Amino acid sequence: MEVNKLLELAIKETDNLLVGEVFLVKDLFKGYEWNRIVVKDRLLLGTLFLNHVNKNKADLVAIEKTSSHQQKYKKILN
Repeated sequence: MEVNKLLELAIKETDNLLVGEVFLVKDLFKGYEWNRIVVKDRLLLGTLFLNHVNKNKADLVAIEKTSSHQQKYKKILN
């Protein structure tokens, strides 16, 4: 699947999160769906999602990274 389509799906899925929930981009996909995305597209998706959060999403904020350098996010009140 095209990375831009995956980005749209991830952004849409954030609507189902509760305020205060902390998540990784991969949490926005079912396990088997995430595993089917090739690694280079996962990395690109992570970059695109971070850019989207920093520019557009007032109810999402990037927080610390995990020990494996995955970006964590949190849903907040806007």
